[in-house]
Amino acid sequence: MNYLAHAYLSFGHPDILAGNMMSDFIKGNKKNNFPILIQQGITLHRLIDQYTDEHPATLAAKQLFKPQVGLYAGSFMDVVYDYFLANDEQVFAAEQQLAHFSETVYTVLQQYEPVFPEKFTPAFQHMRTHNWLLHYRNKRGIEKTFEGLVHRAQYLQPPIALLPVLENNKAFFQEAYQQFFPDVIQFASKQLAILLNEL
Repeated sequence: MNYLAHAYLSFGHPDILAGNMMSDFIKGNKKNNFPILIQQGITLHRLIDQYTDEHPATLAAKQLFKPQVGLYAGSFMDVVYDYFLANDEQVFAAEQQLAHFSETVYTVLQQYEPVFPEKFTPAFQHMRTHNWLLHYRNKRGIEKTFEGLVHRAQYLQPPIALLPVLENNKAFFQEAYQQFFPDVIQFASKQLAILLNEL
């Protein structure tokens, strides 16, 4: 999952949110350098990513990206899920609800800046300055996110036009989201309860 989904799947728990959002910048057992609840957030992120990658809806949908981006298809599918989450009226009834959620996430994360992994600090600054979480709601925001992924990918050469993949297969991706997201909510909620009970 991408940033918006990981924020949402932290279920309002500040330490879990911090670990969940920083996780991609923390390799292997370096998670042990953080307070225990942040470690649990890092673990939750990794569990969610594994579950997402193995879910049948994801496996089917990412095939649409594979001709252009190969093994990076899963990363682009994560962004697609964030797009549909941002536009899910059952989660965010209107843009103002997503805007409020986004600002709450940034405010909470700001408190953890002293323990940010070095490379997460500029990422968070860009996230907040350009309001990534809110902009997953619109196609221009998704297009810029796609462009950023292509630019950072080691084996991809920009430009690669990927927004048409989303636009031309929107109904298919919408169905994948509707199949997947209730499952990942249930999974993440259960895993978080297990992690917290281990403390």
